[in-house]
Amino acid sequence: MGGTLNMIGLGLAAIGPAIGVGLIFAAYVTGVARQPEAQSRLQTIAIFGFVLAEQFFIISLALAFVLKP
Repeated sequence: MGGTLNMIGLGLAAIGPAIGVGLIFAAYVTGVARQPEAQSRLQTIAIFGFVLAEQFFIISLALAFVLKP
């Protein structure tokens, strides 16, 4: 039962980074639409934000398997 709860927790933990990535790229698209000349700078910031948001999911994935009883 404990392993099943870990996987449910992993699924719930995936919601946060998914929302974060969606918000990051929505802001990127909006920023490029408003100022196309700032695309290269905004793209760098968006990719950095994507990496940070996905890092939380990767850590939770590792913890779900390490803490599995």
